[in-house]
Amino acid sequence: MSSFLLGVTIFIAVLTAAGLYRVAMGKTIFDRIIAATLVGTNGLILLTLIGFLFERISMFIDIAIAYALLNFVIVIALGKYFDLVKEKP
Repeated sequence: MSSFLLGVTIFIAVLTAAGLYRVAMGKTIFDRIIAATLVGTNGLILLTLIGFLFERISMFIDIAIAYALLNFVIVIALGKYFDLVKEKP
């Protein structure tokens, strides 16, 4: 079972790297924000999988919840900020 979880963890890490590429090379700022959300979500999944791999799920779930809340607030704030900047003449 742990080899399966390790394989899934590596696969999610590769997807996170693809998201990081999109953050760096996105066409618009909103594409980059969506990619940042993807990276944050994949980070949440990675933290949970690492918790299962190390058999310390309770500790990693707490960290993942805090990270998810931080990711949510930052993405909403950035989206609101850039939407306001875009509307100004």
